[in-house]
Amino acid sequence: MARGKSRSFRLFAPNTLVAGLFFLAMILLWRNGSQNGLDTYPIASVVDWDARRQEVKEVFATSWDAYSKYAWGQDQFHPISKTGSQMSPQGLGWIIVDSLDTMMIMNLTSQLSDAREWLLQNLTYDQDQEVNTFETTIRMLGGLLSAHYLATQLPDIFSRQDYIYLNKSIDLAERLLGAYESRSGIPYASINLGSELAFLRILMLEMKYLAYLTGKEIYWRKSEEVMRVLDDNGMQDGLLPIFVHPDTGKFTSSEIRLGSRGDSYYEYLIKQYMQTGETIYLEMWSQALAGIQRHMITSTKDSKLQFVAELPRGIGSVLSPKMDHLVCFLPGSIALGATGGLTTAEARRLPNYWSAEEDQQMQLARELMKTCWGMYAVTETGLAPEIAWFEADDAALQPMTSTGPSPSSSNSETAWKKDYIVKPLDAHNLQRPETVESLFMMYRITNDPIYREWGWKIFKAFQKYGILEDGQGYTSLDNVNAVPPLRRDNMESFWLAETLKYLYLLFSPTDFLPLDGIVFNTEAHIFPRIKQDRFQTGWKRIKRSRE
Repeated sequence: MARGKSRSFRLFAPNTLVAGLFFLAMILLWRNGSQNGLDTYPIASVVDWDARRQEVKEVFATSWDAYSKYAWGQDQFHPISKTGSQMSPQGLGWIIVDSLDTMMIMNLTSQLSDAREWLLQNLTYDQDQEVNTFETTIRMLGGLLSAHYLATQLPDIFSRQDYIYLNKSIDLAERLLGAYESRSGIPYASINLGSELAFLRILMLEMKYLAYLTGKEIYWRKSEEVMRVLDDNGMQDGLLPIFVHPDTGKFTSSEIRLGSRGDSYYEYLIKQYMQTGETIYLEMWSQALAGIQRHMITSTKDSKLQFVAELPRGIGSVLSPKMDHLVCFLPGSIALGATGGLTTAEARRLPNYWSAEEDQQMQLARELMKTCWGMYAVTETGLAPEIAWFEADDAALQPMTSTGPSPSSSNSETAWKKDYIVKPLDAHNLQRPETVESLFMMYRITNDPIYREWGWKIFKAFQKYGILEDGQGYTSLDNVNAVPPLRRDNMESFWLAETLKYLYLLFSPTDFLPLDGIVFNTEAHIFPRIKQDRFQTGWKRIKRSRE
């Protein structure tokens, strides 16, 4: 059922706390023992968070200036060779569109003006080009819709040309609709804009917001039909295999994981509920989270850190002690689901809301957040690998059917290093955002300063090892355990769209873009929570005996 009361949207909430009193409260909270049990970590006594936020903005500007100088209008940027490349004959705006709302949030008006002018003069989706349905939706459609929304909300960025964002959104969405024309309604993995198996990818937030803006029901219905088809499979405990056939809507494998190809399904369950208030998705999230706890959460051998294992052969099989960095979206999503985007203090005051279940979920979020931070803390560069493996007792990897109390985890980074395994093929760092995304949400929800401090250490590691010797741009790394690390000649668009955005917001005042009024898509693009009665949920779950 729906949790708590609906709350009105606020972009800039009034800050009623005097800064000095707020700072004192945070210090007292830490000194009296923060709830995550990490009292052994020193917290800086005096921190100028505005200055730290400005440093993030400067790193964005450095990255953007290098791209603008050497690869303007190109979909990919190679900072070392100082070249760009396209993903289609005329380009898709991959970097420019993905970065629009970050520039808006950082109030980089000159750079935003250049990007908007490029959209007006150069961006076209009328191209004979096969594109990845999921990535194009979350990055391009999401980026355009977020820019449309923020252009109406943030001061100092208004332009008479802002109509371009929605216009291009509609044009792109119409072309993407062809991906949904499979027999089952499951979108194909790719679509040709001018005219295989599908992964477990969900695209509801983008399509439903566009339906809300345009009044076109087809966007709403096409996206929710995917959820009906997937749910009709009746998979045990809400855990879905990662491959589904687009013609039959049936799963083609048993493999279950929350990393690559599976992450967005779980992330969008709770975020869809947050966006539209449709309680069916809260029910599905609650079932899936319970399933994750029952079948996939286990502990490392020495430090007893909790991590999310994989199920290569499905529920009831031996777990694999592997965790993609992508899984680090989960701590923030758990906290978001537990509080609805409010602080824990606010959520606890709501009538008939808080219970032992929410306490347990928040504790799990804290434990998983610590494990994700550990991916950074144990490496030579202080940056996480793409994939971490863990030392675990055989018993900890056997099939599980209950969620008993977890052992207390260690805060010793020395002990952690015994438990993390970074294999050579997994040691690269692609400037991914998932950990800093969860740090941002965990800080906003708990007000625990440790999450800001961890984020700052991650940012400084990016700053130290990601920048080129000539200072012109940042790039990915080949091995996080080599100092100095070998660099890869690529800057990911999500470095600008997500990683730096979440770091900037982590260091921003908590009343800037409050979580109870917005929802982030899986590429960190920002949509409002919708209040509307035009479209209702068009499907119901099949009742099953085990539910």
